[in-house]
Amino acid sequence: MNNFFDAIGIDLGILVVMLMVLVLVLIVLVLNVSLGLHRQRRRYNMFMKGADGQSLERVFSQKLKEVDRLSRANEQSLEEVRGLKDMLSKSLTKYGIVKYDAFDDVGGKLSFAIALLDMNNTGFILNAIHSRDNCFFYIKEIVKGESYILLSSEEMDALRQAVHFGENKVR
Repeated sequence: MNNFFDAIGIDLGILVVMLMVLVLVLIVLVLNVSLGLHRQRRRYNMFMKGADGQSLERVFSQKLKEVDRLSRANEQSLEEVRGLKDMLSKSLTKYGIVKYDAFDDVGGKLSFAIALLDMNNTGFILNAIHSRDNCFFYIKEIVKGESYILLSSEEMDALRQAVHFGENKVR
């Protein structure tokens, strides 16, 4: 046998070292596979702990019922959110207010114009004019950001603020 390796030019010492390295690599691979199998068996045993086919079927059935219940609850929540969005679009959520002196002899900016609008820019402007002796309130309807009644400059400013409510820059 020694003549065979000499004839092909392979040193037996190198061959033995290479085979030992190969055996070590195989031992490491076997240990790695063995540890993986052990971990997998532990997971399997935890999953199957006290379980037979019927109890697993019962567990899966309960989980599927819970998923169905959660799906129905989610659908109901989505419907409620849609309803709230609809209500919010009709609520007066945008406003603008301008305080001013209506008369030269009355200071303190007691007069004001306040615009209250929904998401479609529909709502009203309330104008309170204070004089020394009286206070007058006027209300003007706003439809889609416009009034069919002539607006004062203060009312226009309040309307502009309300229309652009929530934007970074008031125009």
